[in-house]
Amino acid sequence: MSELLAGPMGTVVFIVPLFILFYFMLIRPQQQRMKAHTAMITALKRGDTVVLSNGMIGKVTRVENEEVMVEISQGVSVRVVKAMVSEVRNRTAIAANDAKA
Repeated sequence: MSELLAGPMGTVVFIVPLFILFYFMLIRPQQQRMKAHTAMITALKRGDTVVLSNGMIGKVTRVENEEVMVEISQGVSVRVVKAMVSEVRNRTAIAANDAKA
């Protein structure tokens, strides 16, 4: 048995399980996160409350192909690349300052 692990085949015996472990611990979870982020971005619609990658929170006012218009304060809108949206907090809920009394 020790002769099997001593030659070039022994290197393969150690590298293959290491690669499999590397795949399941790093590569696969990253692919799943990327897939979930892409699904979240494609589901963006007007009225969603979003958190941008820089920490700003705003409400989506317009959705285009690669960009969204986000209102970060009343009367202040910024154009943002869709990929920079990191989280959707509230889907199409009425904001507190938009509610009619």
